[in-house]
Amino acid sequence: MAMYLHLGQNTMVKVKSIVGVFDLDTSTVKKSTKNYVFNAEKEKRVVNVSAENLPKSFVVCAEQNEKNKIYVSPISTSTLIKRKEMRSFL
Repeated sequence: MAMYLHLGQNTMVKVKSIVGVFDLDTSTVKKSTKNYVFNAEKEKRVVNVSAENLPKSFVVCAEQNEKNKIYVSPISTSTLIKRKEMRSFL
């Protein structure tokens, strides 16, 4: 049975596909991270699920047989990580 994590705006991803959960403010300070996200945007691999809310984090997911996809979420990294940990104990 696959476990899913809710990222916002009715968007859920498989927990085992998550490569990392990153704080938008602190992780995009480095040039390499900015370039990674910028290139993903150019390749249309970024999905913004924050809609009208302020984005707080981004989640990198390894899609099967595809390049990684980035989800921009209005949910903080700490909340996403807590949700993932709670799912692990169910």
